[in-house]
Amino acid sequence: MKPHILILAWMVLSSVAWADDGVRPEGFEIPRSAVHQITSATLDRSYEIYVKTPPGYASPENADKIYPVIYLNDGPYTFQVASGITHLPMNTGAFEPAILVGISFAQGEKGMDSRVRDLTPSRDASWKKYETGGGPAYLTFLEQEVFALIEEEYRADPANRTLAGQSLGGSFGAWVVLTRPDLFKNYILTSPSLWFNDNEIFDLEARYAAAHDDLTANVYFAVGSMERKGNGMRNDMVGDQVEFVRRLRARNYPSLRLKDDIVEGALHVTTFPIGFTNGAQWLFHTNGDN
Repeated sequence: MKPHILILAWMVLSSVAWADDGVRPEGFEIPRSAVHQITSATLDRSYEIYVKTPPGYASPENADKIYPVIYLNDGPYTFQVASGITHLPMNTGAFEPAILVGISFAQGEKGMDSRVRDLTPSRDASWKKYETGGGPAYLTFLEQEVFALIEEEYRADPANRTLAGQSLGGSFGAWVVLTRPDLFKNYILTSPSLWFNDNEIFDLEARYAAAHDDLTANVYFAVGSMERKGNGMRNDMVGDQVEFVRRLRARNYPSLRLKDDIVEGALHVTTFPIGFTNGAQWLFHTNGDN
């Protein structure tokens, strides 16, 4: 039997793992999810926080169990994608169960206005249309307010946090790795905009290396093979990732685990689902898959 026929047959036989029983309400809802709102004292803005608990979270036998948490920037997009990607692997035991947390854009703002400000670590005067440089304050918001909400309301493991981000969210994650590596255990960084502000992240990496002999983190990078200058892109994001990872590996940090992929045929707007899948499998795969 051909491989694609086997896969189709397996999907049909395993349909119970793909969906919950019962009739769906009008307007699809993500199972086991909730929305919280934070009016940030740090930022003086409001954000929605999307949370999905893993299968078995509410079972009495798991009442004392704490769970890893995957935090996702650009939540209106990434939370839905991550929920779908992890649904079957967590339901079948292929992935370690984890809580998903998506952070929305600031309420009342356009998504690009919010994300460009919040996910850039420094002011770049060349950006005329958008405000930049809100990254440090946004990271304080995550640490002091979002973490507090999740770790008070849910059985979340503060020692096992993952940060996932795409594009500016990916470069924001790389900046966090080099400035506050204590905040997250793992990183899934796709299509990272390492070009921001004249590739200043490379200077930051050099300064970190000069001051430290170790970096404790598990970091997964992915970029689409089409993310090169001339393919509708202003920057060679493939080359930037390759060079950044090369420099990190050359430091020989004892506690740094690195994995990187170039996703064949993927565009800037299509890399995240593939990269997140590969990164989550690298970090959360178990031996319990069926």
